Amino acid sequence: MNELERTRRVTIRDIADATGVAVSTVSRALSLPDRVNQATQQRIQQAARELGYVPNSQARALTSGRTRAVAVLVSDITNPFYFDVIRGTQHQLAAAGWTQLLVDTEESAEAETAALTAIAGKADGVVLTASRLSDAQIARFAERTPLVVLNRRPAGVPSVLIDTPGGVEQAVQHLASLGHREILYVAGPDSSWSNERRWKALVRSGRRLGLRVARIGPHAPFVDSGAAAADAAVHAGATACIAFNDLIAIGMLTRLRERGVRVPQDMSIVGCDDIFGADFCNPPLTTMTSPIERAGRVAVRMLLGRLDAIPADDVPTEQPNGAVALPTHLTVRESTGPAPEPGTAPASAPTPAPRSA
Repeated sequence: MNELERTRRVTIRDIADATGVAVSTVSRALSLPDRVNQATQQRIQQAARELGYVPNSQARALTSGRTRAVAVLVSDITNPFYFDVIRGTQHQLAAAGWTQLLVDTEESAEAETAALTAIAGKADGVVLTASRLSDAQIARFAERTPLVVLNRRPAGVPSVLIDTPGGVEQAVQHLASLGHREILYVAGPDSSWSNERRWKALVRSGRRLGLRVARIGPHAPFVDSGAAAADAAVHAGATACIAFNDLIAIGMLTRLRERGVRVPQDMSIVGCDDIFGADFCNPPLTTMTSPIERAGRVAVRMLLGRLDAIPADDVPTEQPNGAVALPTHLTVRESTGPAPEPGTAPASAPTPAPRSA
């Protein structure tokens, strides 16, 4: 490459010439990589790296008056669920030439409020994941700053919903097919909107299949909470449990092993999210697999669409209620099995009476 070529800024047309594809294809591969054939996307991105392509975000920011930054708020940065969310938002923003500002709100509504107040003017928009704020509070912040929420559905605020209730229904059917007639829900935080959605889905499915359901908790969504949850499940005489998330479920597996309770011979355990590590804990965890990274990408595309930063036909299509729903599916592993014969499960008390939904 000569001196002139080194000093001239590389454009998407240069990448198109190098790869033999249309300029529009290059643009889409760099800003919306999941909308381009994988082989073509990889070829374009490799050419972009080799040519030294850099999106001209600073120049666009000067002319638009925008920061070209998006704040992504997560409830617990140590929870592997958010690893994939962050990866999805980061990749989508980087592909569009935008910057991600990451904030850990530590499961605190007060920290969320402080962060949303502090970032006003420092970011063009916000992706708010698993918020602990009320719907009214979220709506007030959305009036000031463009905002998309993940796993919430406040009226008038665009949202991305991961259909874990659908996954719960699949889990209930799976456990029923194995002969379980009673299912215990190991609840997460009372402040979690998703927690109530999963419990209500379990109640509906149980009623339809003629099963008894009960609930214990609330529990903080951490591995350490699994020990107390496991003890409570054994005390309840449970043969099958659906946990709020994989972290609690993995903590339960550890505690049950310490107590000599065999999984799945004595008790079946189902988690939720299919986080990193769910497939190589002991035993590998049956769980609801969620499109977590995709949810992060979709949330960013919805937000960029509202900021008129991407073409209209690249913005995800929302339902009439302003939400985009992403399906989940049950991944069956070794933590679920046939219900034990009556009298063989390690129970010390009858199953608690069902709570109303």
